Amino acid sequence: MHVSFESIHQTYGGQSLFKQLDLVIPSGKFFTLLGPSGCGKTTLLRMLGGFVRPDGGRILFGGDDVTDIPVHRRGVGMVFQDYALFPDRSVLANVCYGLAARNVSRDAAADRALAMLERVGLKAYADRAPAALSGGQRQRVAMARALVIAPRLLLLDEPLSALDVKLRVELRSMIRDLQIEAGITTVFVTHDQEEALAMSDFIAVMDRGRIVQIGSPGEIYTRPRTVFAADFVGSANLIPVTEELAPDADGARRLATPAGVILTTHDAPLQPGSRLAIRSEEVSLIDTGPAANGQVAGTIEHVEFRGSVTGYTVRTAAGAIRVDVWTAQQKRPRARGESVMLGMPRTAQIVEAG
Repeated sequence: MHVSFESIHQTYGGQSLFKQLDLVIPSGKFFTLLGPSGCGKTTLLRMLGGFVRPDGGRILFGGDDVTDIPVHRRGVGMVFQDYALFPDRSVLANVCYGLAARNVSRDAAADRALAMLERVGLKAYADRAPAALSGGQRQRVAMARALVIAPRLLLLDEPLSALDVKLRVELRSMIRDLQIEAGITTVFVTHDQEEALAMSDFIAVMDRGRIVQIGSPGEIYTRPRTVFAADFVGSANLIPVTEELAPDADGARRLATPAGVILTTHDAPLQPGSRLAIRSEEVSLIDTGPAANGQVAGTIEHVEFRGSVTGYTVRTAAGAIRVDVWTAQQKRPRARGESVMLGMPRTAQIVEAG
């Protein structure tokens, strides 16, 4: 079932959050709303759940207008950041709750709930109270409760943010596997770019009530369209472009920047405020020498050893540029204060200021 927002308008405290927002979420896909706090992603999720009614526009589930349909009639499963389990009920009773509300018989509800608890690895914990479980186990119970009702739509409101890093990685794989297995259209809200890239079929990057880009994780990461998308997803190096020069002999575009000439094969037009977005892992460290097109001179001002990767911050005429190098592939470690040349990739993306 695909989901649509049509001409959504929403105002809070006299300020417009959404102005004629349109969005289509494809059927059966894992769709992520990604953005910083206050960008409107949770409000859109709550609109889908029926907890917030838009001031204007429509919400469609397939071809059905559900804008005025109450929460309990939407057929939506929802998993919250804080689990939202009933503390005075057993794990099994928590998972059975939605089925009982749909008039499923007690025995049938128990059978379905136990089968779902087995799927999330918690059948042996059915008689325990939520307080006796770890945070990761409680979130598994919340997933089981949301999925056992076979919802038309699954909504995930930052369900992993309260967990430690190891558990988050483990649970995001479980959530993705369950979603693929069930084939349920799923909308996931997060501000964590790594989670979004790892779990999603599609990502909508949001900024102040606007959707600035929609695409697959690979498209969002490798081909950002705006400065905001490039900086928020992966924190790209952003280098101002002053003018375009005559092309290189092999046809590559030559773009003048404060740090020197950088080559790119990207065909996007230059606009006022355009910048080059370059990922830190695409920049190479070169010993000093005469600068050539596509190379930038700088001085290492910070070194950060992260195990498999060593990160460098290099001060250039265009500002600080971050470089990530596989530790095992370094010919030698570089030191703070060392002068270097930076080799810039021809995959540099021209991104808009807006």
